[in-house]
Amino acid sequence: MASRTTRAENRAAMEAEIRRLGREHLRTHGAAGLSLRAIARDLGVVSSAVYRYVPSRDELLTLLLVEAYSDLADAVEAALAAGPDRPRQRLVAATRALRRWAVDDPSRWALLYGSPVPGYAAPPDVTIEPGTRVVAMLIAELGRAHRAGLVDTSTVPTPASLTDGFAAIRAAFDSDLPDAVLILATTLWATVIGAISLEVFGQYGPDTFADPAALFDAQVDRALQAVAD
Repeated sequence: MASRTTRAENRAAMEAEIRRLGREHLRTHGAAGLSLRAIARDLGVVSSAVYRYVPSRDELLTLLLVEAYSDLADAVEAALAAGPDRPRQRLVAATRALRRWAVDDPSRWALLYGSPVPGYAAPPDVTIEPGTRVVAMLIAELGRAHRAGLVDTSTVPTPASLTDGFAAIRAAFDSDLPDAVLILATTLWATVIGAISLEVFGQYGPDTFADPAALFDAQVDRALQAVAD
């Protein structure tokens, strides 16, 4: 029994070290440059030793994706747990946590929301759940605001061509929100991901905005204009 426990602990430690080095290589080489052979060199072992724990580069990418999605969602969850009670203020706290995580770890943000890695397709059976945790939290907070009568959808267009898509979202997230509120949810999500990516990937230019955090807050405020404080 003790021997099996030790083997399991050794395996977990080795996998954790491979993931750590994978994160380092993301920062220095990008997702497309990940190499298990390079990680083996850093570990001081032959490549076959690494392949016993992580069979392929794609498997490593999947592990890093799930880890990054989970870390990001944990950061947002912590911000919500420590944040104010009003739904709009909670949404602002959640989006700020998203931005802070991305600014602090741009290479992992790029893994999640940057260009696709050539030749790699994320397996949905293991990435969809962690990858949608943040969206689920934002939808839940908008749901709280809607039930409290704090969301004005009177000027929100609801094209009939989107009905089936929003029905699928409701089913996926076990939501009963009307189309108009889900349009606001997708608008907030698109604004947040786009604004963070523009900043993290340097698309504004290095000297354009002296206070990118204030710009982000203003963009989120605009996206939340239909939600009362």
